[in-house]
Amino acid sequence: MRRVVLGVQYDGACWQGWQTQPHRQTVQDQLEAALLRFSTQPIATTCAGRTDSGVHALEQVVHFDTAIARDSFSWVRGTNAFLPPTIAVRWACELPYVDDAAIANASAAAGAGTGEVAALHGAEREGAAQLAQFGFHARFSAIARTYHYVLYNHAVRSPLLAGKAGWTFRPLDADRMHRAAQHLIGEHDFTSFRAVECQAKSPVRKMESIAVRRHGDMIVFTLKANAFLHHMVRNIVGSLIVVGSGKQGPEWIGQVLALRDRSRAAPTFMPDGLYLARVDYPDAWALPQENRSWPWL
Repeated sequence: MRRVVLGVQYDGACWQGWQTQPHRQTVQDQLEAALLRFSTQPIATTCAGRTDSGVHALEQVVHFDTAIARDSFSWVRGTNAFLPPTIAVRWACELPYVDDAAIANASAAAGAGTGEVAALHGAEREGAAQLAQFGFHARFSAIARTYHYVLYNHAVRSPLLAGKAGWTFRPLDADRMHRAAQHLIGEHDFTSFRAVECQAKSPVRKMESIAVRRHGDMIVFTLKANAFLHHMVRNIVGSLIVVGSGKQGPEWIGQVLALRDRSRAAPTFMPDGLYLARVDYPDAWALPQENRSWPWL
């Protein structure tokens, strides 16, 4: 068996999120259908982080196991031949195969829960030999995730940005929002910014950085954390917009965080401008991830 890792990019506007659904209108369903047509065998995929309906990905990381031997670029070209224009495999590589059951067994032996499994695959595990002991996993091997939220701030909406960027007509102060966002840096209980239906066992996450920058009429929010809760980015962006419009001061964000009450933060903002930008892994895996600067990011 082989473990193949893919970097997948997609426009989520026309898809009902990542995770497979009976109606088959999801990114995972489209990718697995393309892999089936290329390989002529059913292939089940695992992603680094599930995205919601309408959310995009500059680089989603996916792995699957197969007995089929192909060179890396064959997986790229072959799979893309059967994908719709809104989804593309950007790169592929092969890593040593380890049954995912070994990861679960190691976790059970250590008495670890889901969070501890992530730690086994995170920055605490140093060196390629230790990494190889457990094997690469798109979700559990990740040590950080970065999201961009692209917001069009103009009095009139642009049809050219429909589905690609959020929009608000009220003038916003990007510097004011940036200052407010710094209250979220560090390890905190993010209950105030998680969806009510969030299934994560713990609301504690470590926010590594948040930047809010204006580029003409576009404002880009960039958030990096060890992991994110359901709707966490969109809830934070919605609350920062309240600050940017002058309705609340920058210190309000810290107050909302401390309350640990979802009802005290702003409503969930639209998904249109949300992009999963990057998933970070220990250098020992040497994934061929893309380092590029998009014009508006």
